Amino acid sequence: MEIIRFHDYDNCLRLSNGEVEIIISSGFGPRILAYNFAGGENVLGLHPDAKVETALGVFKPYGGHRFWIAPENMPNTYAPDNSRVEFEFDEKKNSLRLIQPIENVSGTQKEMTVALAGKGSGVFINHRITNLSDRKIELAPWALTIMRGGGEAFIPNEPFAPYGPETLLPIRNLTVWPYTDLSDRRWKFQNGFIRLKVDEAKTDSQKIGVLNKQGWIGYDLEDVRFIKRFEHCEKGVYPDMNSNTELYVAGNFIEIETLAPLSMLEPGQSVEHIERWELNEK
Repeated sequence: MEIIRFHDYDNCLRLSNGEVEIIISSGFGPRILAYNFAGGENVLGLHPDAKVETALGVFKPYGGHRFWIAPENMPNTYAPDNSRVEFEFDEKKNSLRLIQPIENVSGTQKEMTVALAGKGSGVFINHRITNLSDRKIELAPWALTIMRGGGEAFIPNEPFAPYGPETLLPIRNLTVWPYTDLSDRRWKFQNGFIRLKVDEAKTDSQKIGVLNKQGWIGYDLEDVRFIKRFEHCEKGVYPDMNSNTELYVAGNFIEIETLAPLSMLEPGQSVEHIERWELNEK
C-alpha cells in the first residue's frame, strides 16, 4: 500500500497486485476512486463538481464506488460523508479496512473492507453496517458504483423458456420510478440482457430495479468489461419492491448498484454485503 495524491485528493490509498490497482480515499467517504489494469485507464467515473444540497449539509458523490443505506430517503441517505475515515492495512491479505465516523442521524457506522486477489483482476469488497443507536433499525446495505461515461451497463435476464405448463408463473420483477421512461432510446430489452447505454446529451434521469437471481451485473467500456458479483438470497426481502440490482443514468453519470436484503438490526448488531469485482479485456 502507498499513500498518494489522486487528482485533487490528498491521502488516497493505492493497492496493487501488479496486474490491477485500486485507489481509495481516506479524506472522505470512503470511496473507491479508481480501478484499472496496471497502466490502463480508470473504469470508474469521477464527478468532483456534483453535489446535493440537503437539510443535513452538502452531499458530494465525488465518484467511484460508495456505500449507502437503503431504502433511499431525503435527507438521511444523503448525510454528508466529507470527514476523514480511519483505515487499517493488512499486508498479508493486501487489504484495507476503512471505518467511517458514526452517522449522527441514523446512529450507524459503516465499514468497507477492500482486498485484492494475489493475481488477476479480482477485488473483494465487504460492506458492513453496525447499529450503534439505542433502537431497532430496518435497513439494507447498498453498494453503488459510478462508472466512467461512454459505455453500456447490462443486467442478465433469467433464462428464457417458451410458454407452457411449466412457465405459468413469473420469474422476475421489474421496478420503475416516477421518472422512468421505458421508451427512452438508452434502454434496450433483449432475451439475454437489459441494457442501459450512456448518452451524454440526454441529461434526464432513468432508473430501473430488478430481482436478479443470476448474481452479477456488468458494464462495457471500450475494450474492457467490468463485472461485479454478489450473492442472491432466495429467502430475502429486498428494498425498492424487491430489487437487488439497479441501474441509474443521467447524462454522463451512470451507476450500477447492488443491494442486500432488508435486515432488522438490534442495537449492537451488524449486517454485511459482499461484492466481487473483475476486469476482463473484451
